[in-house]
Amino acid sequence: MPPSGDFSPIMASAISKGPLRRSSPSMVQEVSQAKKAEREGRLAKRPEWRLKQQVPPELADVSKLPTSQLTQRERDIVGLDATALAEAIRTRQYTAVEVIQSFCHVATIAQDLTNCLTEVFFDEGLRRAEELDRHLEETGEVVGPLHGVPVSIKDHILVKGHDTATGYVAWAFRTVAEKDAVAVDILRKAGAVIYVKTANPQTLLSIETNNNIYGRTLNPYNRSLTSGGSSGGEGALIAVHGSPLGIGTDIGGSIRIPAAYMGLYGLKGSVGRMPHGGLMGSHDGMDAIVGALGPLATSARDLALFCRVMLQYEPWLVEPPLFEIPWKQDVAEGASVPEKLSIAILWDDGVVTPHPPILEALKRAKDALLAAGHDVITWEPVDHKEAWDLILKLYFLDGGEEYRQVLENDPPVPQTEWILSQVPNGGKSYTVAETFKINLEREAFRSKVLAHWVATKARTATGRPVDAVLSPVAATLAPRHDMTRWWGYTSYWNLMDYPAVVFPVGRVGAADFKPPQLPAGVVHVGEPRSETERVVQAEWDPRTYDNIPVSLQLVGRRLNEERLLGMLGRVEEALLRFQNQQ
Repeated sequence: MPPSGDFSPIMASAISKGPLRRSSPSMVQEVSQAKKAEREGRLAKRPEWRLKQQVPPELADVSKLPTSQLTQRERDIVGLDATALAEAIRTRQYTAVEVIQSFCHVATIAQDLTNCLTEVFFDEGLRRAEELDRHLEETGEVVGPLHGVPVSIKDHILVKGHDTATGYVAWAFRTVAEKDAVAVDILRKAGAVIYVKTANPQTLLSIETNNNIYGRTLNPYNRSLTSGGSSGGEGALIAVHGSPLGIGTDIGGSIRIPAAYMGLYGLKGSVGRMPHGGLMGSHDGMDAIVGALGPLATSARDLALFCRVMLQYEPWLVEPPLFEIPWKQDVAEGASVPEKLSIAILWDDGVVTPHPPILEALKRAKDALLAAGHDVITWEPVDHKEAWDLILKLYFLDGGEEYRQVLENDPPVPQTEWILSQVPNGGKSYTVAETFKINLEREAFRSKVLAHWVATKARTATGRPVDAVLSPVAATLAPRHDMTRWWGYTSYWNLMDYPAVVFPVGRVGAADFKPPQLPAGVVHVGEPRSETERVVQAEWDPRTYDNIPVSLQLVGRRLNEERLLGMLGRVEEALLRFQNQQ
């Protein structure tokens, strides 16, 4: 594909060297400089949107700065979630133009502070907002349920006319999209305004966002900590109100972990519900394990809004693998969800014990659920280390060969090195016969866990299997850069293809943090069970995580996204009531 937009001689040089998927050491630097220059050139067109104060590099918490110079009206706009924004535009409280201008203003500062953006097309977004305002003025009707709502897009999702480098130097300037991804096309039909793409890591298969094109995306609550990955750019942008709603993807935690590290809501649905067509990444065509596309947002109701919009436009008519299952909004709002839930809490997966603030959040959730009359039992972990070993096989059926090819002369960043060091089978591809056996192993594992879930009916007060599992999102809060060591609390549910929603439950207060008093026997005590656990335990220090968000994960049964969100509503009601009684 040809490059798009205005490009300098440096860009021309960068794109002329070698075929797609190949680069040279000098090209890495040239491409990085060219892509950064292109981004900066577009941001520089609006100097009034830049932060007017100098920020020392050592300043850790910059979360309040992106909105610090906004007018009160702008601040009111970016403080709304997507649901409220859609209504405010529909009722002409705000115009689509002033809404997108406000979010572009914050996004510009967010980029300067956290390095969260890749492709910037503010002018395109402003033109679309003007069209939407004219349409509303002339017809009195909105074009769709997201009329005028800004939506940000993860870099590897196709947006027509814009690059899709996906964190690979060899793909930069060569992967300009000729059409929108299915989800982006639906967003446009619904009236959304697309204005930026956001950073993802080299390979995408990473829980930190870092690549050789743009560098590292930082956590706005503490820039010495990771924003997570692979939807880390989305998380950082939304966390500081530079976007009200964004699209991420998740094959091992890539929506949920950025959401957790920055206090957002994130939903990984079951594969086959949300449209997935029009994504660029390694292993296109592999379906032994598939990532799910889903939303990151500032409210639970926006997760439901996103899903409702996606399915309202019947994507199964253009994407054959999708199930024809229309969205049931009444269930997402609590209809048919039991008043008395049975919840199983996973305290410790048997591999890595979570850090104390996460355990404290689980204990508080248990107390709140019991106080609200819900039934709570302990989820006995089932083969979490074995699940990780199995999902590694599914990630690397080709022995990692495609990654190695694309990364030739594009040096692996630390988290890429870490995950590639775990490629199984000696780095060799699995044969067809071996792949068949791995698929059988996957289905046997899913059957075992499902049977375990159903068997919980013998332990619940309701006499039915647990409705959901309440779990950590990760073993740590947002870790220091390059220190991620365990994805098992999220990837386990990708292997099961169960929907999971992440929601914030508070912040760490280092000065007054006290380790929780837990029920006996629910977590491992004593010496670390592995080198992985030893590294994770050594990272715990309350001072490192002061004021960092704490989140939890609620997991439901396959293809039950609406019911999961309905149960989340019950859980959050219990937590709020319990908090108000303290």
